[in-house]
Amino acid sequence: MTTDRRYYASLLTVLGAVFLWSAIQPHDRFTWYLEVAPVVIALPLLIATWRRFPFSRLAYGLMLVHAVILLVGGHYTYAEMPLFNWLRDVNGWDRNYYDRLGHVAQGFIPAIVAREILLRASPLRPGKWLFFLAVCVALAISAFYEMLEWWVAVASGSDAVAFLATQGDIWDTQWDMFLALLGAMAAMGLLSKWHDRSIARLQPKQH
Repeated sequence: MTTDRRYYASLLTVLGAVFLWSAIQPHDRFTWYLEVAPVVIALPLLIATWRRFPFSRLAYGLMLVHAVILLVGGHYTYAEMPLFNWLRDVNGWDRNYYDRLGHVAQGFIPAIVAREILLRASPLRPGKWLFFLAVCVALAISAFYEMLEWWVAVASGSDAVAFLATQGDIWDTQWDMFLALLGAMAAMGLLSKWHDRSIARLQPKQH
């Protein structure tokens, strides 16, 4: 087994283990289905396109991090994640902030994925336009997710309270999108050079 295949297998092993743990007696089964849906949808697509368009190691690793955040949120619900309940109580916070972490990741990871697709499938090169468009894609994904939460809430009523995870904050939707924007910008600022090296390591295998 090549080094890359071992790496991909290790990612899938971790994902499978966390998924099984997440599925066992979640706090709210309906919320669990909603929260893990992106993982269930994305994984088959990534496997199906792996040979034609394999992503870089960095992108796949970040995707795993995002999946774990979603699976943990699905198991406990975002308002009841125990570690962040403890942090809330110790620091005197007014809410459980695990959902805020989730929305930073919702900008951070999609921005890197968008950056990679734009770099490899368009004429764009590293620079201001790539930064801008990758951030825009991440923010659009965040906005779409907020609309999805709205549609689910309208369709299911009170059953979607745990999925929305507003915790009484009337500005929760705006905070979610703002944090996704900050996450996307942080990813572009912090990881672009590392991302370029990760893509360069992958490219010779595509010829």
